[in-house]
Amino acid sequence: MPRSLKKGPYVNERLLNKVKNMQPNDKTVIKVWDRSCTVTPEMVGFTFGVHNGRQHINVTVVENMVGHKFGEFAHTRKFVSHGGKMAKTQK
Repeated sequence: MPRSLKKGPYVNERLLNKVKNMQPNDKTVIKVWDRSCTVTPEMVGFTFGVHNGRQHINVTVVENMVGHKFGEFAHTRKFVSHGGKMAKTQK
């Protein structure tokens, strides 16, 4: 566990205030640069633009994401397949 239990999960207070001020069915994207922020139950149903270092990736929060970090849903590296001529001929 990355953070002690007595401290609790890290949640950005400004982000929580933005979520509380929005309507439940609002479709605007909330931009987030804080990838280490934990997803809370109040955030379910909203769309967040999580920054991956280059651009914002739209992430719609569902119930299964509660307790995870925003950074887990916006990958920072793009996988390019291994191999060269051999891999191309096998496909």
